[in-house]
Amino acid sequence: MPPTHHRKATIDGQQVFYREAGPADAPVILLLHGFPTSSHMFRHLIPALADRCHVIATDHIGYGESSMPRTDEFEYTFDNLAKITARLLDELGISRFSIYVHDYGAPIGWRLALNPAYDVTAIITQSGNAYMEGFAKPFWDDLFAYASSPGADTEPGARAKLSAKTTRWQYENGAEDKSLVSPDNWLHDQTLLDRPGNDEIQLALFRNYPSNIDGYPQLQEYFRNSQVPTLAVWGERDEIFGPDGARAFSRDLKDAEVHLLPAGHFALETHLDAISGYIHGFLGRVLS
Repeated sequence: MPPTHHRKATIDGQQVFYREAGPADAPVILLLHGFPTSSHMFRHLIPALADRCHVIATDHIGYGESSMPRTDEFEYTFDNLAKITARLLDELGISRFSIYVHDYGAPIGWRLALNPAYDVTAIITQSGNAYMEGFAKPFWDDLFAYASSPGADTEPGARAKLSAKTTRWQYENGAEDKSLVSPDNWLHDQTLLDRPGNDEIQLALFRNYPSNIDGYPQLQEYFRNSQVPTLAVWGERDEIFGPDGARAFSRDLKDAEVHLLPAGHFALETHLDAISGYIHGFLGRVLS
C-alpha cells in the first residue's frame, strides 16, 4: 500500500495542511472535502487511489489541520477558499488534474474548473452539488433562511447545524448499516467545530453559500461546452444533497456516468470499495 504523507505549506500567510500519496509522475487527482469535516474523510480512499494516481487532499482554511484565522483576520468566502487551494496547486507545480468533490468541496472545485489557469481533466462528484434539484429539504430550509436574512430569528436554525447531534446525523443519515460508520468521524469533526471562534467561521460560510448558486448558470454552461468527463457516484438516501442532484448532471453532460448507491451523505464510510472501483474504471477510460 502506498504511504500517505502529511504535509503543510504556507500560502498567503496561512498554513495549509494536505495529504499526498502516489507516484509523482502519475495523473493528479485533487480531493476536496465537505462540511463539517476535513481531508480525514479521505483517509481510506487515498491509499485506494494512490496505486494509480498522484493524490492530493487538502484541508480548507478553518478546517482540519489548516490555519483557522478569526473572521476579522480572514474573509471566509468560497472565493477565498478556492483562491487558497489554487495557490497551493501553484506552489506544488500542478495545473492539470482531476477533481473529486464532496459537499463544500464542490463549489471550491467548480471555481478551479472555471479558472483558465487549470486543466481539469475529469470530475468525480460524490454529493457535490451543481443543480437546484440537489438541495434536499428540510436540511437546507434553515440555512437558506439564515443566508437570506441573518439575525436573531434565523441564527438558531443555522447554529443547530453545528451541534453534535447534527454532526452525527450527517454521517448516519441514509446508511443502510450504521454499524459500518465509525464514531471516530463525528467525534473528530465535532472537536474541530467546537474550537473557540469556529462557529463564527461556519456562520460566515453559511451566509456566503448563495454565491455558489449564483454561479450555477456559468458552471452549467461550462459543462455543456466542455463536456468534461464526469462521474457522479452518490448516496441515493442522502438527505442533504439528494439523488436528483446526481441525475441532473446528465442534462448538460451527455456522457456523464451516474451511479446511485444505497448510502447517505458520507457514502465513503459504507461503500468505499464500490466508489473506488467506479473511480478506477472511470479514470482508466477517460484519461487513457
